[in-house]
Amino acid sequence: MKIHMISLGCDKNRVDSEKMLSNLLEKYPGSELTDDPAEADITVINTCAFIGDAKEESINTIIENGEYKETGNLKKLIVAGCLAERYREEIRKELPEVDEVIGVKKYVERLDVQMKRVENAENYTAYLKIAEGCDKCCTYCIIPKLRGHYRSVPMEHLLDEAKRLVAEGTKELILVAQETTLYGVDLYGKKSLPELLNRLSEIEGLEWIRILYCYPEEITEELIQTIRDNPKVVHYLDIPIQHASDKILKNMHRRTREAELRERIATLRREIPDIALRTTLITGFPGETEEDFDILKNFVTEMRFDRLGVFPYSQEEDTPAAEMEGQVPEKIKLQRQDEIMRLQQGIAFEKAREQIGRELRVIIIGYDPEHNEYLCRSYMDNPDIDSLVYVDAGEYHNELSGDMMSCRIIDADGYDLIGERI
Repeated sequence: MKIHMISLGCDKNRVDSEKMLSNLLEKYPGSELTDDPAEADITVINTCAFIGDAKEESINTIIENGEYKETGNLKKLIVAGCLAERYREEIRKELPEVDEVIGVKKYVERLDVQMKRVENAENYTAYLKIAEGCDKCCTYCIIPKLRGHYRSVPMEHLLDEAKRLVAEGTKELILVAQETTLYGVDLYGKKSLPELLNRLSEIEGLEWIRILYCYPEEITEELIQTIRDNPKVVHYLDIPIQHASDKILKNMHRRTREAELRERIATLRREIPDIALRTTLITGFPGETEEDFDILKNFVTEMRFDRLGVFPYSQEEDTPAAEMEGQVPEKIKLQRQDEIMRLQQGIAFEKAREQIGRELRVIIIGYDPEHNEYLCRSYMDNPDIDSLVYVDAGEYHNELSGDMMSCRIIDADGYDLIGERI
C-alpha cells in the first residue's frame, strides 16, 4: 500500500503532517510513502483555512486529488487540518470523493506529545512545534476557535524529539507555534523559552536554532540576552506586528502600540546589532484610512525590516473583524499591499548591498551544476520565504546539502547575495 501526503499552509501544519504519516505507517504495516499521487492508495491532505486564498487552495487540492479515484490507484482520500475542523459537514456534503474528514481537535492533542515523525527529504532542517493553540484572540483570526487555548509541549518531550531529529541529520531546528514567546507559561508558571533554547543548544551536532512567531509584547530581556549570548541561537527573529496605526492595532485586539513597537525594535537592535528582523503586515483591515496607511508606510520606511511579508485583509466568517464597519474594497487592499511590497523591495535591496564584504557562515541547501555554485542560506534566511546566498563551488563540489561553510559576500543580486568560499 502506498501513502501520499499533501501538507498545505504553515510550517506548523508540516510538523503535524510528519507525525500523521508516522501514525499511518504504523496503522498499515508494510506500506510505503510515494510522491506520486497517481500511485497512491491513500492520500491525506492536511488543509489550511486561515485566509480565503488558503481555503481555495485546500478545496482545489481536494478536488484534484479526488480525480485519482478514476485515473489512478486512489482508494481512500482523507482530509485533515483546519479546513476539516471548520467545514466538516460542508466537506462531507459537497465533496463526496472524500472518504474521511478529520478535524484538528480530533488528533492535535495526541500529536502534541507523540514524538515520532516520518523523516523528511531535507532532514538537515526541521521544525519543532513547541506549543499548540492561542489565547490572544486577534479579531481577524479564526485559529483560537479551531485549535483551542494555548498549551505548551512539555520540555522533556521537545528535547527527546530534538535529539532524535539531530541523530537523523538535522543541523537546524526552527521553533514554531502560534506564539513561541509564551512557551511554558501554562506548564511552568513562567516564560520558559530561554531555558528551552539553552537546553536545546546542549545537543551535540545541532548547529543552528531559529525562532519564529514571536509576539513583540512577550519578548523579555532574558530572551534577548539568550539570543545574544547563546552561539547556537541565530540572530534572527520573526515578529509579526500586523500594523503600526494605534487605531488599527486596537481594533485588531493587538497588545502593542506604535511607540512600544519602536521601543522593542530599538532594544533588539541595540542589544543584538546584527539581528535580522522579519515581520508580517495586513493591509486593508476594516476602518483603515489613508492616514492609517500612511502611518504604516512611514513605520516600514523608518524601521527598515530585513524581511517583510504583506497580506491583504481576509474577511473571515466567525471573526469579530468580519462584522466591523468600514470594510475596505478588495482593490484598495491589493493596491496598498503592492505599495508596501514595492517600498520594502527598495529597503531589502539596500540591505543586501550592505552585506558586501561581510563574512557569513551558511548552510548548503543544494548545488547548481550549470553554474557550479552552491545554493545556501545564511542566519538571516528562513527556509522557503527568505533570500539565498549563491557561492561559487570552484573545484570543490563534494559537499552535501546540510553541510556548513564560511563565505565572503562579494555582490548582491536583488534580494539574494553572491559569496565566495573562505
